[in-house]
Amino acid sequence: MTTHTLTLLDGGMSRELTRIGAPFQQPEWSALAVIEAPDKVTQAHSNFIQSGATVITTNSYALVPFHIGEERFNQSAKSLAATAGLAAQKAVEQHNKGTKIAASLPPMFGSYRPDLYQAEQLTRIATPLIEGLAPYADLWLIETQSLIQEALDIKALISKVSDSQKPVWVAFTLDDENPNEQATLRSGESVQDAVTAMLKENVKGILFNCCQPEVIEQALVLTQKELKAQRAEHVQVGAYANAFAPQTKEATANEGLDEVRKDLTPLSYLQWAKQWQQQGASIIGGCCGIGPEHIATLNQHFASL
Repeated sequence: MTTHTLTLLDGGMSRELTRIGAPFQQPEWSALAVIEAPDKVTQAHSNFIQSGATVITTNSYALVPFHIGEERFNQSAKSLAATAGLAAQKAVEQHNKGTKIAASLPPMFGSYRPDLYQAEQLTRIATPLIEGLAPYADLWLIETQSLIQEALDIKALISKVSDSQKPVWVAFTLDDENPNEQATLRSGESVQDAVTAMLKENVKGILFNCCQPEVIEQALVLTQKELKAQRAEHVQVGAYANAFAPQTKEATANEGLDEVRKDLTPLSYLQWAKQWQQQGASIIGGCCGIGPEHIATLNQHFASL
């Protein structure tokens, strides 16, 4: 088995932005800080870097019509994406120039809702985000993907719009309503099919994110089995869970902040991260509700190994 050095990601931006006093409301969500207070975005990135994150993710997740509206998107999508990229770059320059920037490309039509995907609209929405983020990206992170086809379409568009050869990671979100059942994407598609599709596209990292930690370990086991079968163990595997209760198939990201589980303390989250590493994860961090204190605890543990 190929051994990869551990990469520590950051955590969820929306909670951290709220905690430090950045403007925050629905439906704009974390995009409002990019629009009104990009210095707060830099501060949030800085907090994660200081906690030990070696890769930070641009605060571009909500820069889609679903959150900021069609009019604002049509007028400002590319410039807002560039603002998000610049905010991350400033944090890197201020604190640790070795920190890498992952350019976040979200599900373009709403989180957790593969049924809302509109392939004919993807190029229109994703292109300005890719163009705005490209100058700041060390790698691309296509994240919280519920549907294999959307991930494939975004990956293809990156290659078309951006002339760089920067690595691409893809993070899938898993159905977590029934954690004891076979791990699947929220679309119902299998983890094995997702892995096979990503290998054909030469992605450098396959991750699982924005779902409960309880469902991730099984997905990692299935992924490693598929990588071994296809002799692709050079591909990195990763995980960054959220701290939410299970999300239903009718979930929407625009109805307010979800309640955060009180049991996912930094120390309890570390126990999950240890299990993920044992299953071959070499990229580990946090998603919604996972803050700098969680990342600091992960860093303290993994840095001592």
